[in-house]
Amino acid sequence: MTPGISTLIPGPRDKFINEVLAIEALAAKEAGAIGYMARALVQATMPHRKREGAEFTRRNGAFTLSLLAPSHVGLPYGSIPRLLVSWVTTEAVRTGERELVLGDNLSQFMRELGMVPTGGRWGTVTRLRDQMRRLFASSIIYTDDRATGFGVNTRPIADSAWLWWDPKRPDQAALWESTLKLGEQFFDDITRSPVPIDLRALKALKRSPMALDIYCWLTYRLSYLRKPTVIPWAALQIQLGAEYGRARDFKAGFVSALRKVLCIYRANVEEHANGLLIKPSRTHIPRCA
Repeated sequence: MTPGISTLIPGPRDKFINEVLAIEALAAKEAGAIGYMARALVQATMPHRKREGAEFTRRNGAFTLSLLAPSHVGLPYGSIPRLLVSWVTTEAVRTGERELVLGDNLSQFMRELGMVPTGGRWGTVTRLRDQMRRLFASSIIYTDDRATGFGVNTRPIADSAWLWWDPKRPDQAALWESTLKLGEQFFDDITRSPVPIDLRALKALKRSPMALDIYCWLTYRLSYLRKPTVIPWAALQIQLGAEYGRARDFKAGFVSALRKVLCIYRANVEEHANGLLIKPSRTHIPRCA
């Protein structure tokens, strides 16, 4: 399921092709692009689109992830929270610290996420600030229900977040540093067994939350796959696309996003009558990296 790049991406695609070629030309380690993603948020993902209410749930077998937010703030959704979680996880692994410094100014931080600052009501600065507020105000509840017992764990994502950037002057350094202090248990979770990823892949796929989820899920799932396995479409929909009302709509959206992912990560996967057939493949970040 890996035809030529130019046949996979409809419409303008020069930038995407250049990003793909750059990733192929230089390994992540050599490019300084090795990052990490929180494993729990790979196993069960965040909303793709804006949702009403203050609770969102994903299931993956016995494992359930519930994302809770204050009702006046709302749930995080879309690509930006995924980029933020990757940045947070990468920085937490790199520094070994719960308190993270977000950079001297907003433009610098946005560049690290692969975003270009734009103003206005629908600009990237406004959307980033909104999603940061939603994400850092949220808590995660993990439940594990099995015949032999159950487990429940609650994880506030952040104990505190202080963002002093002036959105009207994204290039200007603030008087005080913008900082984020992760919740202790959330910090322990994301640094204990994070999923290695290529940060350039996230930036190339950032226009599609589904593609980001598939990329992270595939490189995690294939890291321990030992034999060909068919993942049923219904199971994939529960884990990665519960917001689709009809199974055929989910499958179409999944396959479209998967094709973009396979331009970057040439995993050995193919469509099957009953689901997605995945076969043992190299991880996108070699284990020795």
